[in-house]
Amino acid sequence: MTLTERLIAEADAHAAPTYRPLPVVVATADGAWMTDVEGRRYLDLLAGYSALNFGHGHRRLIDAAKAQLERVTLTSRAFHHDRFAAFCAELAELCGMEMVLPMNTGAEAVETALKTARKWGYRVKGVPDGRARIVVAADNFHGRTTTIVGFSTDREARADFGPFTPGFDIVPYGDAGALRAALTDETVAVLLEPIQGEAGVVVPPAGYLAEVRALTRERNVLFVADEIQSGLGRTGKTFACEHEGVVPDMYVLGKALGGGVVPVSAVVSSGEVLGVFRPGEHGSTFGGNPLACAVALEVIAMLRTGEYQGRAAELGTRLHRELGLLAGTGRVTGVRGRGLWAGVDIAPAFGTGREVSEQLMDRGVLVKDTHGPTIRIAPPLVIGEEDLDWGLAQLRGVLGV
Repeated sequence: MTLTERLIAEADAHAAPTYRPLPVVVATADGAWMTDVEGRRYLDLLAGYSALNFGHGHRRLIDAAKAQLERVTLTSRAFHHDRFAAFCAELAELCGMEMVLPMNTGAEAVETALKTARKWGYRVKGVPDGRARIVVAADNFHGRTTTIVGFSTDREARADFGPFTPGFDIVPYGDAGALRAALTDETVAVLLEPIQGEAGVVVPPAGYLAEVRALTRERNVLFVADEIQSGLGRTGKTFACEHEGVVPDMYVLGKALGGGVVPVSAVVSSGEVLGVFRPGEHGSTFGGNPLACAVALEVIAMLRTGEYQGRAAELGTRLHRELGLLAGTGRVTGVRGRGLWAGVDIAPAFGTGREVSEQLMDRGVLVKDTHGPTIRIAPPLVIGEEDLDWGLAQLRGVLGV
C-alpha cells in the first residue's frame, strides 16, 4: 500500500463520507502548484472554488498572518480589537457600501443575508410579521445549511434533510419575466449568484442582472448578490455584477476574502439595511477576529491595485479562446464562464466529468466535476501563461485533440 492509499484509507475509516475527493493527498503547495505526499506535482486549476484566488502561500498574505499570529488571534466580539475598524471601513469602501457584518464561512454569510433581509422587510418595508418572502433562482448553490438546502433544486442536497424553512420562492435563473411575476408586496429580497458556480459556471443572459436591479428597485425589494465565488477578482472585475454596471443592495462575500489562509466572510450593505440589527440579535464568536481581519485587509489592499482583476481578464480571454476551439471538435458540447472561470461540458462519448477529472489528475492537473458531464476550471489568478497553456494542453490530450 502506498502512502497515498494508506492516508486515504485512514481518512475513509474516520471521516464522515460527505465528499468524494480525487485520490490525491496534498502535502505542500506554492502559487498555482501543489505537491502530494509521494512528491508528484499538480497544477491547481480549481483554486479552492475561488478561495485561493491569490494562489497557495502568497507571501503578502502569509506575512500578514504570521505578524498577526504573534500579536493576538481572537478576542470574540465581546471586546474591540485594533484591526476590526480598518477591516470594516476598507471592505465597505471596496464595495462602495457603508457597513460590514463579518462572519466566517460563505454559508454563514448567506444565512446572515437572509436574516438581514427579513429583518429589513419587517422593520423598514413594513411586511406583516412572519410573512416575508425571498425569491431565489433554480439551480442555485448558496451553501449547505438546513435553510439553504431547503430552497435548493438539487435533489442530493435536499434529500432527507427536511422539514425546511418556509418563505422562499424559486424562479428559473436568467428569466426576468418569471422574476417579475414572483415579486409581491411581501417579497423582501431577491438572492442570486451573478454567475452560478456549482451549476456549471452559468452566465445569465446579457442584461439580466440589470433587469433584476430595475425590478427590485421598482418593488422596493433588496437585491442580494452572492459573490462568494464570483467576487474579488475571479471574473476580471472586483465583482461579477460590475460586468453589467449593476450595484446590488447587499454583497455576500467569502472564500477569496480569507486569501486561502483563514475562513473569512461578510455581508456588506448600506447603513439603512445593516443598521436594522441591535446588540444580541446576531453574531459570531470568530467573525471579524484579529487574524481574519489582518489577512482580509491584505486581500483588500491587493485588490485595490486592480492587478489581479486585470490578470483574470487577460488570461481569461486566453482561457476561453482555447476552450472555444475545443467546442468545435465535438469533444466538448458547451463552454461557459467569464474571466478565469469556466464550465466545460464533456461530450458523453469522451467520459463523464469525474472520469475526465481523474484522467487530468494522472497528467498532473487538478480540476473538479459537477453535475455529471461538466468540469470546472478556476485557476489561481497568479497562474503563469505557460502553466495555463500547459494545463489546457493536458485537457486536449485527455480528449484526444
